[in-house]
Amino acid sequence: MTNKTPITPNARLIEVFSAIQGEGLNVGTRQIFIRFALCDLRCHFCDSAHTWDAPANCRREQSPGLRDFEIYSNPVPLATLVEWVERQNQPGLHDSISLTGGEPLLHAQFLMQFLPKVRSITGLPIYLETGGHRPEQLAMILPYLDSVGMDLKLPSTSGESHWQEHAKFLQLCYDAQLEVFVKIVISGNTYASELEQSALLVASVSPEIPVFLQPVTPLEAPVGFTQIPVLAPSPHQVLNWQALMKRFVKRVRVVPQTHKMLNQL
Repeated sequence: MTNKTPITPNARLIEVFSAIQGEGLNVGTRQIFIRFALCDLRCHFCDSAHTWDAPANCRREQSPGLRDFEIYSNPVPLATLVEWVERQNQPGLHDSISLTGGEPLLHAQFLMQFLPKVRSITGLPIYLETGGHRPEQLAMILPYLDSVGMDLKLPSTSGESHWQEHAKFLQLCYDAQLEVFVKIVISGNTYASELEQSALLVASVSPEIPVFLQPVTPLEAPVGFTQIPVLAPSPHQVLNWQALMKRFVKRVRVVPQTHKMLNQL
């Protein structure tokens, strides 16, 4: 009988750093961000296209908020990442840990082992930022999450369509009694019919779930796309769309990417 060497869990990362959350329900709070590499979506409005693939190296902020990054090789072992988060976790500074990307749920196997350890050591709540299209992977780590920000991808704006997956995903979050909200990026290309469909999807789970309409931050199309740049919606469009969605869900807020205003990139 041969002894097998245990496989050391590791993850491919982009960066670990401390910053102010700029989107959704946790806007304005201080978080330790763990930005994972890899994404299986190709949203037209993506401002993090550099996360779509896994780089050879990642970077770790040495002191919270100082942007004094050091470079490390990918992938990063679990114990090393725990150490990095511990170093960021100065007493009373952070409100939570943000799992972002890329798509963090592509690392669900790693997170199953990492999250219990980091929660135990830091005592900080765990917040997942996700495309909301991988309910099976979400189910694997639900017991270790405290809150979820679920993107709902509008086909006309993002180029992605995952209605059924979004519905399953949101139901799982709600049934687990997590703090959950839905973020919808809107642009000048958005169709009102898609927003009505989105509102009905959310309301079918619970009309109490907060929805955040996020006007797209104008940027050039990511590499590999040939369509015209994604443009922000007009104030008139935004007001009409908010009114439309409030027919079905109770809390619909319009909040831009505030971290970009604060230069917290």
